[in-house]
Amino acid sequence: MPTSLALSELLGATVYDVNGVMSGRVREIALAPQDDAARVAAIIVRTPQGDRVLGPKLIHEMNGSIIRVTTASEDWLPLGSSEGYLLLERDLLDQQIIDVHGRKVVRVNDVEFFIERTNGHPALKIHEVEVGPRGAVRRLLKGLVPRLAVSALALRLTARAIPWDFVDLIETDPSRRVKLKIDHERLSKLHPADLADILEELAPAQREAIFESLDEEVAAEALEEIDPKLQASLVESLDSDHAADIVEEMDPDAAADLLENLPAGTSEEILDEMEAEEREEVEELLEHHEDTAAGRMTTEFLAVAPNATVEQAIDVLRSYEGGIETINTIYLIDADEKCVGAVSLAMLAMAPGGTIMESLATVPLVSCSPEAKEDDFVELFDKYNLINLPVIDAEGRINGVITADDIISLLRKKM
Repeated sequence: MPTSLALSELLGATVYDVNGVMSGRVREIALAPQDDAARVAAIIVRTPQGDRVLGPKLIHEMNGSIIRVTTASEDWLPLGSSEGYLLLERDLLDQQIIDVHGRKVVRVNDVEFFIERTNGHPALKIHEVEVGPRGAVRRLLKGLVPRLAVSALALRLTARAIPWDFVDLIETDPSRRVKLKIDHERLSKLHPADLADILEELAPAQREAIFESLDEEVAAEALEEIDPKLQASLVESLDSDHAADIVEEMDPDAAADLLENLPAGTSEEILDEMEAEEREEVEELLEHHEDTAAGRMTTEFLAVAPNATVEQAIDVLRSYEGGIETINTIYLIDADEKCVGAVSLAMLAMAPGGTIMESLATVPLVSCSPEAKEDDFVELFDKYNLINLPVIDAEGRINGVITADDIISLLRKKM
């Protein structure tokens, strides 16, 4: 008996009952992901009396074209409903899946199983999915060319397979996704830029289904990396309270840019659902023109008093909940709320705990005004090799910070 089989070989295989009578053909291979994400739960057989379900314990022998069963066909249970099953031909073949390891979207051409013996019965377990020409050729030539010839030809083709452990399924129906216990925990571990690329490759319905199932923080990080047009489409597909939860997790400047690209009514609904503090930050940024420093800055940054010690500054750093793009610098704010200096994270790391922050400040402090135009603050980044640029008003108060990420995004849009 072979140690592996392909789904394309199993579909249509002849099924014989315990008396050796040809009683039907394989119509589907079913998983029950809520019980086991890889092991086949049932083989569905089309018989003259209707579809029947064969559990693994009923199978005596299995190869690419023949399955022998330990009971009479009249004892096979009818298929009441396929609702709790993931049917591999219907739900997987020719469908898009996410290759988590390769960080891309691919289409399934075939499925490879390992055959394991459990209590004397052969049991199928998904090993990998074939996304290359090997699976396509097996399916295309099946029934037209002898099985052994098809197998020999397929072996000469380069396999392009993804281990089943690296496959993330896409289910657009939320209730079915929950019922089958399909989650996207592995997607959450990808870099936001890779996750954004994957979302952009999917069809709209699949994209929305995946995005809706993500944790708010993960969704926010991915959303910041997505093309603005798709950003708007994804957010508009959500109800306003869910959209607000995601927008609250975004950097304020990115959130403001997003809301500015949405219809006014949609933006207002999302703002109304947001927490007061986050809403005020975003509304403040929405008041500024996008092509000015104030329109590009984020209002999240680290600040301490000039006479604070390094140890105190580190405590502030540890409790910081803003975006990581701004933690390269700690700004010094005096009693009159004026920005009087900046200390790099590198200087902070090398100084003894009792060192006064003011003594570590970079001189001179490079900054720009809220009204500065794009060309002006981009030139400052280039001239001084900046990572962050504080935006300081006429009274000397820091309004926000422009990050290198903001500049890269700005320049990419102009390319």
